Amino acid sequence: MEELSAALQALAEPAGPHPRLGAYKGRSGGGLGQAERRQRLLRLQRERRLDYVNHARRLAENDWVGVESDEEEDEEEEEDEEEMEVERKLPKRYANQLMLSEWLIDVPVDLEQEWLAVVCPVGKRALVVASRGSTAAYTKSGFCVSRFPSLLPGGNRHNSMSEKVYCILDCIYSEAQQTYYILDVMCWRGHPVYDCQTDFRFFWLFSKIQEEEGLGEKSRINPYKFVGLQNYPCTPESLCTVLATDFPFEVDGLLFYHKQTHYTPGSTPLVGWLRPYMLPEILGLAVPPTSLTAKPDYAGRQLQQIIESKKSKKLAEGQPSAAGDGHYELEHLSTPQPAGSPGGQEEAVRMEN
Repeated sequence: MEELSAALQALAEPAGPHPRLGAYKGRSGGGLGQAERRQRLLRLQRERRLDYVNHARRLAENDWVGVESDEEEDEEEEEDEEEMEVERKLPKRYANQLMLSEWLIDVPVDLEQEWLAVVCPVGKRALVVASRGSTAAYTKSGFCVSRFPSLLPGGNRHNSMSEKVYCILDCIYSEAQQTYYILDVMCWRGHPVYDCQTDFRFFWLFSKIQEEEGLGEKSRINPYKFVGLQNYPCTPESLCTVLATDFPFEVDGLLFYHKQTHYTPGSTPLVGWLRPYMLPEILGLAVPPTSLTAKPDYAGRQLQQIIESKKSKKLAEGQPSAAGDGHYELEHLSTPQPAGSPGGQEEAVRMEN
């Protein structure tokens, strides 16, 4: 009981580090460091090709005929497989479809050359599927929270002339802005890009968004705005400029994408996450004080745990992850506050990303 009380107290402490930050240890890669796991995943994706065409079609058409028998075969195979992240198969149905990040513990030596940064607004992470004249938004756990028309290809009955026209997007929904901010694209007009590199997916997404008139405006046929998030080089000059920028939304943090990574459902060391105030110390940037680099009350302990983990090249023992499959780790996000404290409700929203 004493151990349980201590654990609950740690969870309720607003100044404490993220309660699930230590959950990575032993979860994937057999204890390998992030740098080794990154190289391993890049090598694996070059060697392995998954059936993304049928995967995208099933998401678009909600067609899972035969999946149950496939799942039984998968379970039998997994009994003989080593429990490592590189053995993951494509998830079934709408749960666990998003590519999630890890804390950027080991700063990559090629950060400036091979990584891109995306500034993320406060909001809820969403899988958006536009198909057969309707647009649906799903939570990370696969629950459909909203269905509406949109100007995405296949997203309303006027622009869905063929069942082959559909889109699958990785978004952050901001309720305050009534906007879906597009992080990444997995499929556009029926063309899956899961196995394309990040820099191409970002370029493809930006060019395609420009072709869809009215997508970034609210209207009867497009009740929520769809806005692409810009990506930035990870040079010190670029990141310092980012931290001094006044964004049109409340910033939650930055995602760092390896340029060569494919879109892989589940958590991956090829996508890193940092809060803005962490960049000067974690990345060693010399930046003037700005609103984004102002440290919250819990910053000291949170940074201390991350830096200690970075120095030791492994994460400290922590509480079990909320994910039950052993593969789907914490994505980010902000350190929670007690529900009754000022700002607690806002932090609860951030934790749902």
